[in-house]
Amino acid sequence: MNDFTKVMPTVKFTYALKRFYPDLKEVRVQGKTVAEVLKDLDKLYPKLSTYIVDDQGMLRKHVNIFIGNTLIEDKESLGDMVDEEDEIFIMQALSGG
Repeated sequence: MNDFTKVMPTVKFTYALKRFYPDLKEVRVQGKTVAEVLKDLDKLYPKLSTYIVDDQGMLRKHVNIFIGNTLIEDKESLGDMVDEEDEIFIMQALSGG
């Protein structure tokens, strides 16, 4: 498979995130790790990553990222590996009272 036919991971967002970023749409981005995917995603949606990760690059407490049905394990460096055909779900953790 050459670079022109390469399938990239798909990133999907929940409605809660779309309240803050109304232009968010399901997109395909490049990256072999969650961190790389977020970096590429930031090219399409500048500063979106500041909502997802903190100043040290760690996942914010109110955000969850799933690869398929599995919650990522590495919330500090976001080094979880991503397959070319994975679906990545970024969602705001909900709380209430």
